[in-house]
Amino acid sequence: MRLHLCAVGRIRTGPERALVDDYLSRFNRTGRALALGPCHEHEIDERKAATHDAQEAALTRALPGGAALVALDERGQQMDSPALAAWLAQARDDGTADLALVIGGADGLAPGLVARAGLVLSLGRLVWPHRLVRGMVAEQLYRAATILAGSPYHRD
Repeated sequence: MRLHLCAVGRIRTGPERALVDDYLSRFNRTGRALALGPCHEHEIDERKAATHDAQEAALTRALPGGAALVALDERGQQMDSPALAAWLAQARDDGTADLALVIGGADGLAPGLVARAGLVLSLGRLVWPHRLVRGMVAEQLYRAATILAGSPYHRD
């Protein structure tokens, strides 16, 4: 199952870029044997998509056709890491070819995208900057792969 991390905003150089790149690289290595990945990153320039409608249109264009959609939203369902790993494995086992995790800009995702999502996922009740959310999602993808692989990275 190919994954797509689709986000409003660009991360150039710096610690956030290094964090995302590191965890996506780890995920791609670990997930390969599990039929997970690779994970492709799609960035939407927030200057060219300043409104919710423009962001929804740009994110929709970035999504592969037929991709299952996971919307990151503070009002979504909260899961622990093993539950997320199990959910990803089930999506893979159900034949999902492409899974897109979508992160909005400073004002969140457009309601239309949230409504289309098969899963609306929250990283907790706190509000996080979208650049940090991308790093946190990349780490959770890697963590999910290590859980499914039986690696000691995740400790209960």
